[in-house]
Amino acid sequence: MSLVLNILWLIFGGLWMALGWVIAAAIMAITIVGLPWTPAALRIAGYTLLPFGNKVVDTDPGALSFIGNILWFVLAGWWLALGHLLTAIALAITIIGIPFAWAHLKLAGLTLAPLATAIVPNTD
Repeated sequence: MSLVLNILWLIFGGLWMALGWVIAAAIMAITIVGLPWTPAALRIAGYTLLPFGNKVVDTDPGALSFIGNILWFVLAGWWLALGHLLTAIALAITIIGIPFAWAHLKLAGLTLAPLATAIVPNTD
């Protein structure tokens, strides 16, 4: 079932949003200041590409993660969240797109604070 959902996800906006995450990672990697966010952006790009069958768990957040998430939001988080939000709105118009819209809304929340998270296989 995850395979079918992931294929439909790629068609309904997952591919271009994953590309947005890769672009954000590349921009962060180009700058010396952005290097700490590059691995998180690439990790979430992979999750955005194939989200079904995986889940996001919070790891041990600390003060550095909190500060890093604030900087991330200012530098790149807001426009990625906006992309997920606009994609969710477009998908919610159709009945078949509602589950994918909900997934984009969850990713928009993750976009705002990607540090101190891990992607793990869903065992449910």
